[in-house]
Amino acid sequence: MKTRYSSLVSVKKDMMQKSEREFQAKNSVLQKAHKALEDSLLSLGEIAPTQTGKISDFLANRALLDIQRGVIRHNEEWVLYAKKDLEDARKELQKATIEYEKYKYLELQEIEKIKQEQKRKESKELDEVALITFANNTKQRLIS
Repeated sequence: MKTRYSSLVSVKKDMMQKSEREFQAKNSVLQKAHKALEDSLLSLGEIAPTQTGKISDFLANRALLDIQRGVIRHNEEWVLYAKKDLEDARKELQKATIEYEKYKYLELQEIEKIKQEQKRKESKELDEVALITFANNTKQRLIS
């Protein structure tokens, strides 16, 4: 049944679904960030410290460790950013869902009013038919 809220409900539903897709995408980004952080921590553990050799080997090993620590810091920042982004998306989804539910409720209330009005009209019409039938039956009895 079409009401004055039907188009708004449709728009709000589309917005809610868009927010859901964004939330899922940002959740996926967060999972990728966690995976990248985990991989970078594992890579750091795989770098074996140099015990013997030339000073250049020690410096190369230290540079490798510094680079890997930088990658870890970058991935930690990525995780923090992704968490914040996901929280913002969650809030937006929650807001869109509330808006959708609000207009859906208003639409259902409007439909209920329309149904009540239709029932009232139908009842009135049935009463009129009953009165006309009663009047005709009464006339028929008086004539007979």
